[in-house]
Amino acid sequence: MGKVTGFMEIDRQEQKYQPASDRIRHFKEFVIPLGEGEVQRQAARCMDCGIPFCHGPTGCPVHNQIPDWNDLVYEGDWDLALRNLHSTNNFPEFTGRICPAPCEEACTLNLEDIPVNIKSIEQAIADKGFSEGWITPEPAATKTGKAVAIIGSGPAGMAAAQQLARAGHTVHVYEREPKAGGLLRYGIPDFKMEKHFIDRRIEQMEAEGVTFHYGVDVGTSVSLEDLAERHDAVILCAGSERPRDPGVSGFDLEGCHWAMTYLVQQNRRVGGEPEVPAHSNEAPIWSAGKHVVVIGGGDTASDCVGTSFRQGALSVTQLDIRPIPPLKEDKQTIWPYWPTKFRTSSSQAEGAEREFSAATLGIVGEDGHVTGVKCARVDEKRQPIPGTEFILKADLVLAAIGFSGPRLDTYIAGAGDKLELDGRTNVKANTEDYKTTMDKVFAAGDVRKGQSLVVWAIREGRQAARAVDEFLTGSTNLPR
Repeated sequence: MGKVTGFMEIDRQEQKYQPASDRIRHFKEFVIPLGEGEVQRQAARCMDCGIPFCHGPTGCPVHNQIPDWNDLVYEGDWDLALRNLHSTNNFPEFTGRICPAPCEEACTLNLEDIPVNIKSIEQAIADKGFSEGWITPEPAATKTGKAVAIIGSGPAGMAAAQQLARAGHTVHVYEREPKAGGLLRYGIPDFKMEKHFIDRRIEQMEAEGVTFHYGVDVGTSVSLEDLAERHDAVILCAGSERPRDPGVSGFDLEGCHWAMTYLVQQNRRVGGEPEVPAHSNEAPIWSAGKHVVVIGGGDTASDCVGTSFRQGALSVTQLDIRPIPPLKEDKQTIWPYWPTKFRTSSSQAEGAEREFSAATLGIVGEDGHVTGVKCARVDEKRQPIPGTEFILKADLVLAAIGFSGPRLDTYIAGAGDKLELDGRTNVKANTEDYKTTMDKVFAAGDVRKGQSLVVWAIREGRQAARAVDEFLTGSTNLPR
């Protein structure tokens, strides 16, 4: 805990944002960090709550020891706070920026709507660690002689790779894209997390012995069976990339696109890469001067909203089939779990119109190009209500309604019956040993769990690394 009476004496202070009129003119991060003294004051608010739900399974998937490092920050021992944080989380500078912070919803002080500012403190610890030079490569003292292949360099693959390299294994990461990071790099906009944070972690991991192989599409460039033959173990961390089909007529019109195609193109532009790879038949997607409709109410949809405004959209409307949620949850029935309540993201606050209880009936157009989205209000069973139809003007439509599972046309197709899928078409593996039905092959992250949060990916990558270490050596010292 922090200061004994800190939660009674100190008000919650949140990080500030640049004004919307300023931040939509660039793709850089726009959060204004708290000063070091204020971070210590916020850490002092951590109370002796008896059972800290914030770092249990309800609050933090990676089980960050939040009260411990809050107390260390309050006492000014930032170095030890960083070491404590790294003991459960390989990349706190990622989660401190893009995690939705279920820990704060689970905080005991959230019963009064004033939780400890955990996310900002976590980010501050990690950023100070880099600025002070405390975060350095940690290569293994001895090598095991075992080689592990990891497919995918997103948060699950990165976490697994770093843990296994530090355990002394030779680790090779195979990535389809030109750079590492997965959706951290290509899916999440730079205004939420700039990519130099990924680059410096990759440099650290390379110094620890991890080898990255870029431009390798497993299942096309090389088979999964071949990788399994050349390595002592393989971990699938390829993510959940198959977009969920909105199932509406007219989506084949020009101007209709999957959300991730749109976001990846913009992230490539910001990163200095060709917006469309040479082997792709994609056309460049721009929202400048257009009326944009985003179908979906989640984080990916919100990222499309913020990107559209930065590209110069005339208007952005976000469609959500769910009813407008309550402004405040019932703490007696929900806490400490994640509540459904009305939230406004920083992107939505930049000027988006939001339509709730709105079903997409179809896309309309002229001369092969989209001109509007036909919608209707829905009842409590999410069925369209006759007579409530309306059309939203649209020059660009982005579908952001989630993902159905991993790509099925590459390594999964090549493996055939050897690699079993579950009922949701994810790679089948449990959370005890993370083994798939294919010999020497493990799976972790969204490819196994389905689309989820970055904290869950890091957790599964770390746990899979422990399972692989035990599989290869018969024992393990890696934490679970």
